[in-house]
Amino acid sequence: MRLWRTVLVFLVVAFVAALAWHWLAADPGYVQVRLRGTTVESSLVVAIALLLLAWVGIMLAWSLLRWPFRAWGRSVKRRGRERLAAGLTAFAEGDYAQAERDLARAAQNAAFRTPALLVSARAAYERGAPERASQALDEVGPGGARAADATRARFLVESGRHADALALLKPKAATGELSLRGWRLLAEAALAQGEVQTALDALPALARSQSLTADTQAALETRVLAAALAAAPDAARLNATWSGATRAQRKRAELVAAFARRAAALGQVLAAMDEIESAQRREWSDLLATVYGELGAAEAGARLRQAEAWLSLAPNSAPLLTALGRLYVLQGHYGKAEESLERALALVPSAAAWEALGDCRKAENDLAGANTAYANALRCARGEATVALTPLLARGPLDTRPIAFEERSEHGVPRLPAA
Repeated sequence: MRLWRTVLVFLVVAFVAALAWHWLAADPGYVQVRLRGTTVESSLVVAIALLLLAWVGIMLAWSLLRWPFRAWGRSVKRRGRERLAAGLTAFAEGDYAQAERDLARAAQNAAFRTPALLVSARAAYERGAPERASQALDEVGPGGARAADATRARFLVESGRHADALALLKPKAATGELSLRGWRLLAEAALAQGEVQTALDALPALARSQSLTADTQAALETRVLAAALAAAPDAARLNATWSGATRAQRKRAELVAAFARRAAALGQVLAAMDEIESAQRREWSDLLATVYGELGAAEAGARLRQAEAWLSLAPNSAPLLTALGRLYVLQGHYGKAEESLERALALVPSAAAWEALGDCRKAENDLAGANTAYANALRCARGEATVALTPLLARGPLDTRPIAFEERSEHGVPRLPAA
């Protein structure tokens, strides 16, 4: 197909040339140029040809004149690229002093000045020279101002100066002059300072940019929304924040847990229970089982019945057994509470289970046992070995082996339980 197009183009060109020649042959035209007594006469065709030759000659001469300067410019750019590459390599290797030297030479080339200064500032900061880093960032031109602000904010966040980072980033955010890294740093600094509304305002810009992976974006959204739920001053604000979350966000166990804890603290225990129970019906979560036992004394009987029903779904869940122990203590069933908590500790030792066991012993007026359990909770949190607790009532050894229950494949075929 390309060959036929080429042949067709040549035929059209030949046809047009033939027509032009025939037209010019009948009347080639006449051109006369007179300058200071000199007269030059020629046909129009020859005059056009001479002009074209003159233009070609001028362009060749101009190219020859520019060639040394262009060669010198290419050499300068090549050296700049080599120095920039050497500086980046030294920075990646951790040789920050060498990286600063190479990048300082690369910054002399205007084409590489901005990236060289930005990486040079990072190298200086890693060396422990924040003054040199700040000086390098001050030298960045207007074209790299957003990147320089983000780098400066990153230094402040990494050094724990979140308030200073906020003071730098918030005015830029108000005028729309933040880079994508700046928006993320703004969210991080706002979370650290407890300014959850500022962190919430930073999320839409990051979501629109799609600069983060789906998992990273979801993790940041979860942290920000969980902080917003936990900081809700009243039930109206809590419900508004929860309703403003997307359906996918309201399915995340971390956010359900944050809502439930704050709702219970504000006296809305039924709403907290409803969200946890709905989430557990969709997908089991040990975190929500833990939170279910930490909602206080309100509706403890109803929560206990629901938790006992969950045992058929997760009989080997230590958080569920710990929650059951807490609820048994609230209902005064101390024997059952000890059995559940001892079983939880045998499955997965945790500070929460030891603390609940201490509450149980305290309720049974066994202060020595309660002190031992509380001390074990502290030891467990520190990763230290715990001390055995003598049973309050004489009884045989408790069977703390995991309960085996039937598992089936997606085809309904029975199989051995997972390890």
